[in-house]
Amino acid sequence: MRIALVIPTMDRGGAEKQLCLLAEHLPRDQFDVHVILLTRDGPRSESLRAAGIPVTVIGKRFKADPTALFRLRRELVRLKPDVVHTWIFAANSFGRAAAKLARVPRILASERCVDPWKTEVHFGIDRRLARWTDAITTNSTGVVDFYASHGIARDKFHVIPNAIQPRSECEIERAEALDRLQVPQQQKLILAVGRLWPQKRYRDLIWAAELLGSVRDDITLVIIGDGPQRGELLRFRDSVSIPERVRFAGTRHDVSELLPHADAFWIGSDYEGQSNSVIEAMQAAVPVVASDIPGNRDLVIPEVTGKLVAVGDTADFARQTLELLENHELGARYAGAAQQRIATEFTVEAMVRAHAELYGRGH
Repeated sequence: MRIALVIPTMDRGGAEKQLCLLAEHLPRDQFDVHVILLTRDGPRSESLRAAGIPVTVIGKRFKADPTALFRLRRELVRLKPDVVHTWIFAANSFGRAAAKLARVPRILASERCVDPWKTEVHFGIDRRLARWTDAITTNSTGVVDFYASHGIARDKFHVIPNAIQPRSECEIERAEALDRLQVPQQQKLILAVGRLWPQKRYRDLIWAAELLGSVRDDITLVIIGDGPQRGELLRFRDSVSIPERVRFAGTRHDVSELLPHADAFWIGSDYEGQSNSVIEAMQAAVPVVASDIPGNRDLVIPEVTGKLVAVGDTADFARQTLELLENHELGARYAGAAQQRIATEFTVEAMVRAHAELYGRGH
């Protein structure tokens, strides 16, 4: 069965990571997988090409580039896929339209996040395209609720949780982890990972770190990631806290080695689909304190695998983390339960099997 997976780019985002895991692990004796990039190439393509998976770049030049639609249709006519599976709004729009024009037998889409930025025009496009979409995959019940509230039938959706590969054996000592992050050895380490933009509400986390630091002076929050808010967030940090308490580490490729040495993991987002960074923290047995939003609720079971706090409640972020730091037995219990949940419910095998079954329903 020939599968064409269509996504805007191969940047280092969560959706791109999940698509690569799927493409690389679908059984080769059953599926011939092709990846089509609507806009541009990116670093994640390296693993696809290394696995022998063809990657084609369409090269959409601007938001409503009509020539991209026709180039994509031409590519689909050439490939003759049995299934086209599109990911994220731009690819969902262009990809499903092109697949319809190319008379692809089975058309699927994927919504990866709650998207409050969408206008009624965007939702109108989503509703119209849903008419000829056989199924829509997503990673979270919160995403289903969001789109159902905007007029897309619930029975179109199939929730397939994000997957994570087993941790590698490459471990480093805590002293080395703190050295890499330029954090003094005596400090308690709190990590946050993600793009620096408003959705992630890093201002809240900076302020929560300052509140926590007023109670005990041995904590450092390290924010890993980069993005358009970097300059603004640095200025905010300098106005309310100090570099020793809140550090910006930029983009890093050793997060998996650093995570096991964190004493807590923070995510304060306004909205998420299903955060890969939270999954990775839970897999590394790090207690998680997360904003109480649908995507995080699918991962963090309150008082079992971590703690949930109201969005924007910086004082509660500080309070809940203080409890974890002062009650090591509680933190260890949460971390162990979180690690076990990831090991049993968020495997690559389960994710691939669910997609393979869905692809085969039309045959």
